[in-house]
Amino acid sequence: MSVTVITIPQMSAAAITMYHQGMGRWEPDARGRLERAAIALYSERGFENTTVAEIAARARLTERTFFRHFADKREVLFWGASALQELLVSAVADAPDSAAPLDAVTTALEAAGAVLEERGEYSRQRQLIIAANADLRERELIKLASLAAALAAALRQRGVPGPAASLTAEAGIAVFKVAFASWAAENNQRSLPQLIRASLQELKAMAARGPATG
Repeated sequence: MSVTVITIPQMSAAAITMYHQGMGRWEPDARGRLERAAIALYSERGFENTTVAEIAARARLTERTFFRHFADKREVLFWGASALQELLVSAVADAPDSAAPLDAVTTALEAAGAVLEERGEYSRQRQLIIAANADLRERELIKLASLAAALAAALRQRGVPGPAASLTAEAGIAVFKVAFASWAAENNQRSLPQLIRASLQELKAMAARGPATG
């Protein structure tokens, strides 16, 4: 009995390279590529004028791939919130027992600031995009409120009474907002953690002076 052998031609290295170039959806770091593409398009065209299809095309990926990583185009700007919250809560929990509640929160915010500063240009671009859109500003406020609630819960775990924990967490988030706005708006000589610490000191100084008298 004779056996017919079918030989499949080998693909050349050049052909394999061209295949992978043409099939960008199989390339690694899909989330990062989508994020970079979205930030670039939001900056160029505005958030409202950018579609998911355009983001996917800029990243050389499919819309299906986009939705595997993000629920919608807003989530490109907010997907890191859960990791940031986890970092803040862990830092408060790890603060020395002798640390005052506000100092524990500030230490946690400084740690978050250091992470954000590692992605300095992205963080600044993101802030500009959010500032230009009312819906995104509202979403950012919701995120910050969630962070404040998580910080308050972490403080209560340290034994801080409920109202004091909430007040301290809200004050910490206010400090962070002021420091971040200053850092994002200009080429400041100080780092974001340094600005957070400076904002805290200013808040303490104002509290020590008490209300102004007329």
